[in-house]
Amino acid sequence: MVHRTARTGLRLTHAQRQRCFGLLRSAGDVWSCALEINGWRRRRGDAPAAGYQELCRLLAQSGPGTFGELDSTGARSVLRRYSDAWFSAAARRKAGAVEVRFPRRRRSLMPIRWYHGTFGLEGCRVRLPVARGYPPLLLRLARLVPYPAATVRSVTLLFADGRLWIDVTAELPVATYPADQQPDPDRVAGVDLGIIHPFAVATRDGHALLVSGRAIRAEHRLHLADTKGRRRATARRAPSKGQRGSRRWRKTRRRARLIGGRHRRRTRQALHEAAKTVVGWAVDHRIGTLTVGDPRDVLDVQAGRRHNLRLRQWQIGRTLQILQDKAALAGIRVHLVDERGTSSTCPHCGKKITKPSGRTMACRHCQFAGHRDLATAFTIAARTPGSAITTCTPIAAQVVTHRRAGRRLPGVATARRDPRRPPPRAAAGGSVGRRRPAPPLISGRESLAHTRGRGSTTSPDLNR
Repeated sequence: MVHRTARTGLRLTHAQRQRCFGLLRSAGDVWSCALEINGWRRRRGDAPAAGYQELCRLLAQSGPGTFGELDSTGARSVLRRYSDAWFSAAARRKAGAVEVRFPRRRRSLMPIRWYHGTFGLEGCRVRLPVARGYPPLLLRLARLVPYPAATVRSVTLLFADGRLWIDVTAELPVATYPADQQPDPDRVAGVDLGIIHPFAVATRDGHALLVSGRAIRAEHRLHLADTKGRRRATARRAPSKGQRGSRRWRKTRRRARLIGGRHRRRTRQALHEAAKTVVGWAVDHRIGTLTVGDPRDVLDVQAGRRHNLRLRQWQIGRTLQILQDKAALAGIRVHLVDERGTSSTCPHCGKKITKPSGRTMACRHCQFAGHRDLATAFTIAARTPGSAITTCTPIAAQVVTHRRAGRRLPGVATARRDPRRPPPRAAAGGSVGRRRPAPPLISGRESLAHTRGRGSTTSPDLNR
């Protein structure tokens, strides 16, 4: 069994929106109370109250009605989050990460999670529990939950990117296959992660997959250009340090948060599409093991502000997590190996070569030539623990499948127009832009000028 989470928006009335924000503020008060109690204990030299059971006893001593409409289940979820954060920081500090801090930052809005049996979900309606004496809170979801109702284990109310959301977590069984179609663990494929190609996959029998991420890169660049232009335009009305912003400035900042959230959702959806393509291709080829090169070591290398920006937009950790989740649901194992030196190693003879600057790798020792990312993926596959892969099938004999990631990004398909670009001129109805001479009449078509003059017996005089 694996757990998957889907996020959906909410369609709320003004009163429902205010009640949801009231619950999130009450959850923030629970978090602040935990911080305040441990602050008192720290100043007295006492042991901190970090255990979940101890925090729940303190919550029970506070009595009903202390946190408004928030019920005990939602308050305990906040205490569980605090306890996990505290013990995680303690474990990392014990391991030597002295820069890690214990949770001491107050938050005005905190996510609230309700577990199975405490909420109701039917179709596009979800019922959230509230404290005793308050009317029930029924919310309408923006879309149907993509999981069967019997598999849903928890729902989480949160505020992110300027909007209210519901996260629905379900427990799903691992996919099953017929006897002759299940993934074979002995069939190994190497996966190379990148920016231009988020996934490059190569197998032992000469099959390969290339997923292009140029649309994702274009989305990052357009969003960065729009952000720069928006900041230049709003620099004059930005409040100075220590000055409270105006209502106009708050509206500007809210709009910027909405646009930033939309950009993150688009790129995240594109990464999901790319990972789904890889897992589906692996299932079709009965691949049971994916060996992925872990490039997260390059994040600590300073390579200039431009390249550092590219690495920050790459989202390596999220890409790995998405691939691992989808592979686990399909019953495919994922191994992470060190990819150091794979881009400068010939997959055919194994000798060191000069790292290519283009997309083609050429070896002067064995005259091997092929796509750089696919050659790197095969070298990564050879590093699978217990693997017997030693040589690479020539690129000319490979079957390479090309796919694109981000098919639903604006501007990629004609069905979805990029809102950053001006709309096309309407062929009929609405504004037609500045006046131009009418085009000549073609058989089967009419110009706009003739369409406006329909019903008149005389042709318009263009010299008037």
